[in-house]
Amino acid sequence: MSNAVLALNAGSSSLKFALFTDAKDAFLRGQIEGIDQSPRISITDGTRGEPPDVSAQDYDGVLRTLLNWLNTHLEGNAIGAVGHRIVHGGLRFREPVLIDPSVLGALDELVKLAPLHQPHSLAAIRAIARAAPSLSQVGCFDTAFHATMPAVATRIAVPEAAGGAALRRYGFHGLSYEYLSGRLRVLAPDLAVGRVIAAHLGSGASLCALLGGCSVETTMGFSALDGLVMATRPGALDPGAVLYLQQNCGMTAEQVESLLYHHSGLLGVSGISGDMRELAASAQPGAREAIELFNYRLAGEVARLTAALGGLDGLVFTGGIGEHDMATRSEACRRLGWLGVVLDEAANRRGAGRISAAGSGVEVWVIPTDEERMIATHVAAVVPRTGFEPV
Repeated sequence: MSNAVLALNAGSSSLKFALFTDAKDAFLRGQIEGIDQSPRISITDGTRGEPPDVSAQDYDGVLRTLLNWLNTHLEGNAIGAVGHRIVHGGLRFREPVLIDPSVLGALDELVKLAPLHQPHSLAAIRAIARAAPSLSQVGCFDTAFHATMPAVATRIAVPEAAGGAALRRYGFHGLSYEYLSGRLRVLAPDLAVGRVIAAHLGSGASLCALLGGCSVETTMGFSALDGLVMATRPGALDPGAVLYLQQNCGMTAEQVESLLYHHSGLLGVSGISGDMRELAASAQPGAREAIELFNYRLAGEVARLTAALGGLDGLVFTGGIGEHDMATRSEACRRLGWLGVVLDEAANRRGAGRISAAGSGVEVWVIPTDEERMIATHVAAVVPRTGFEPV
């Protein structure tokens, strides 16, 4: 029987995975870190014995080892299909798709739109194809959820002839927002049809304005550099700053790329760390400054998206910071008091479910995201023979 779905979420040097045999819970979850140096597999949820040692330092060897190990723990079942989080779907891929050679070729063409993210997802797809050619693979796109944004929200104010139709705002973290939209329909159906801002706050951070559960605006635009201050990314940046770095500081395009993706944001401002937990524990002035900037920009972007929605009925926190950092949630709600946000501090300390006070003009929620479950749900719809029931 082949009814298990493996969801893969590839990063630059790590890969999160989750194995699903039904819609209720992941059979197990884990992470592979240090793929390009000293790979190690860890299980984060669902104990199934000691994970295997990995000697290979590439996706082929690592994923072949993972597949073999997972299949020995499936208790009579087998993996029927694999789903991948793919950051960029461009203008063509606006829903999950079964991956074949023509699709893979089209995704290769999109590497130029997400050069630091897309190659890792494609490497994982090719590695699975070599390790288990009979497995169906499904691509699930972070940009797809934002296809409902109106044209005015996608436009960049430069001549189209300069960069072609591809030079536009796409939005990212779509799988997370899609999952949250579905959870809201279950947890707060009246709110789900209203005006909601979802805040995916982690090392990568963004906001999404939801109207009736659909994306109408978001903070990330052409790339995952835009919008909020992030762990190592600056967020919204005057393009003139990039010109200054190149024309007056002697930086090459590659050096600017490295600066903006890996050395800016919370890390760049604090000079200490991009991890909010480390900054909160530090007494250094730079740490305070970085946190202040993060909170300032967060509140400002909520205000901008509220304007796009024409008002605000709900605010949802998710992601590593959004789900676990009650201080960030408290400060955000304090700054948004003018919108009618009133926090229930006791509920905020608990950190799950509704955390706004009874009289708050805006409902505030904490809802854990689950991109891997969203991937598995899409796989089940595209490859019904898995037998996996969608959420």
